[in-house]
Amino acid sequence: MAKRRTFSKAEKLRILAAADACVAPGEIGALLRQEGIYSSHLATWRKQRQSSGETEALARKRGPKTDSASVQERRVLELEKQVQCLQAKLVKADLIIDVQKKLSILLGLSTDGTPSEPK
Repeated sequence: MAKRRTFSKAEKLRILAAADACVAPGEIGALLRQEGIYSSHLATWRKQRQSSGETEALARKRGPKTDSASVQERRVLELEKQVQCLQAKLVKADLIIDVQKKLSILLGLSTDGTPSEPK
């Protein structure tokens, strides 16, 4: 299966500069054959260059546009899930600490944070 050819911004600018330099009849056709592109490529690239400047228009990526609202919504859901997980861990940690405190009281160990000395 043939792979679709993609052009970098530098390639597009190089080809457009070469096409703009063509003055004699048939030069643009020869350039198109040499580069293996169609005249519609030149027309599209010229429109892109003219509409919003050379730097960003010629570097556009193909594919679906990302919706910033859905990306943000997904991020919020992800963070809420993470908060729930951390809250569950906190409840477990509090339970373990309470059990440790009760056990130390039953065994007569100090609970003030310093290790008790054996008698």
